[in-house]
Amino acid sequence: MPYHWTRTQDSQTLSLWPHRSLPIRGFVGVFGSIFILAMLPLFGLIGTALLWGMLPFVLITLTGLYFAFMHTYRTGDAREVLTITAQETHLTHHPHKGPALHWSCNTYWTRAQIYPQAGPVPHYITLSGNGREAEIGKFLSEEERKELIGELQTALKAAQP
Repeated sequence: MPYHWTRTQDSQTLSLWPHRSLPIRGFVGVFGSIFILAMLPLFGLIGTALLWGMLPFVLITLTGLYFAFMHTYRTGDAREVLTITAQETHLTHHPHKGPALHWSCNTYWTRAQIYPQAGPVPHYITLSGNGREAEIGKFLSEEERKELIGELQTALKAAQP
């Protein structure tokens, strides 16, 4: 699960992050393998003019693949932290680019809602209160959001005085 609850005596903290199916060490192995497989056919062309015609295309492909992988790692830096205390519920969203976004509300008035079909993703989860609604866990899978909504509602009920 790409989220984790931390409970103390007076607060509960939920940390969420995007799922990473390929860690950086795996990337090195995959990219190294692709590099070797892309260069292997060029060994037969060594000493011919055709090598210089094929080499730029192979290098452009490898460069594009490298930058695509790096882009996915940069966008995976997004984080969300939800802190629930008896007095206040506070959500901070740290996007991969730009300033952090904050939402807070009195815990008594905070409600966790799920929209099975109406949201931008299936089983869209929001926190509402203070006249505002904030999305949470949009980068989680559908099954993870279904499980998270129950945990959120339980945590909010437990924190209310």
